[in-house]
Amino acid sequence: MGLHRAADIERRFASYIEGLVSVIGHRDRAGPLRDYCVGLVMPGARKSVEPMAALTAPERTAAQHQSLLHFVGQGPWSDEKVLAKVRGMVLPRIERAAPIEAWIIDDTSFPKQGRHSVGVAHQYCGQLGKKSNCQVAVSLSIVNRQASLPVAYRLYLPKDWAQDGERRRKADVPRQISFQTKPEIALEQIGWACEAGLPRGTVLLDTGYGHDAKLRMGISELKLAYVAGIQSPTLVSAPGTRPGPAPRKGSRGEPNALSVREVAVGLSRKAWRTITWREGTNEWLSSRFARLRIYVASRGGENSTKEWLLVEWPEGEKEPTKYWLSTLPKKTRFRDLVERAKLRWRIERDYQELKQEVGLGHFEGRGWRGFHHHATLCIAAYGFLVSERETIPPSGPRSTARLPRLALPNGYRPRGSAIAA
Repeated sequence: MGLHRAADIERRFASYIEGLVSVIGHRDRAGPLRDYCVGLVMPGARKSVEPMAALTAPERTAAQHQSLLHFVGQGPWSDEKVLAKVRGMVLPRIERAAPIEAWIIDDTSFPKQGRHSVGVAHQYCGQLGKKSNCQVAVSLSIVNRQASLPVAYRLYLPKDWAQDGERRRKADVPRQISFQTKPEIALEQIGWACEAGLPRGTVLLDTGYGHDAKLRMGISELKLAYVAGIQSPTLVSAPGTRPGPAPRKGSRGEPNALSVREVAVGLSRKAWRTITWREGTNEWLSSRFARLRIYVASRGGENSTKEWLLVEWPEGEKEPTKYWLSTLPKKTRFRDLVERAKLRWRIERDYQELKQEVGLGHFEGRGWRGFHHHATLCIAAYGFLVSERETIPPSGPRSTARLPRLALPNGYRPRGSAIAA
């Protein structure tokens, strides 16, 4: 990196931090805010408080450790105001490449030991691919094909935690936080984004959220289209039929209802098309897909409206592998439907960068406030790095750019090894 470019990045970083300082409250929080963000964007294997203190203030590590610990764990500043400022500074840079196409609901998990870190429970951990002790956070990100930015982020509090007054008190969980399922948190975030006037996009859900009919209905009530991953047993009305009245409670459902798997395997060969949707690491990605207009069984009975059923059945597989429901318009092109369904790759890769580049999962405190403050500052640091890309390239071996490394003033250069967390 040339000296002039390094100096330019330093100036833009200083300006970016000043933007955050303007909403952080007391001016005495400016130093810890700047140092915390510096620690997050600088190289380092661990982005918890202790090694960041050694990195940013090697000659007074103990004092810096206390300063950063208090700032992130107890500082009475607003996550919402900081995230709003990040959106205001970063979103125009993202939209310069392309308009926002989608809102993606996702959750991310953090393996933990013990039972005292806020929200930790034995639950499914995506990072490990199995049930384990972990924390899970639900997020909403706005996305185009070149970048994404989380705009809402909240820890899922399991029912045992929500009802345990003693653990809530020790972790300083706000009184207004009650038990909500992850789909309920997701719908609340989507509703907030609509009220906040964020640029709208198609809501994308994986099967963990897409199977929830109440969530899909709530999205439709907000006048948003969705592409929702669903499971193979999901019932729809048989092709060419209309749903009857909604079944009575306790009944088995409509007599002409079929699972989406039954519908897919009954399609003729000419229903399937090979579609390429984007460039992958080594080659262009393509697969076989079919789509048809159907009614979802038991969704309001006679008042149901048709949706797209999209099915993926790769060559060589014994049966279909993925299914989606979508309320995108009837005139939507086949390839556009596939590309929208597959756009979730963007958030999966960007969350990997959030964890690896800026240490989203490295927070070691136990409290509610610290957990969310750390996440907010990680999103802020990540937002700066995204905005610093000269271009925001799509995924691919010939086009992927590394996030820039900051060239910082002398006062921020480490003069010793970081302390292991």
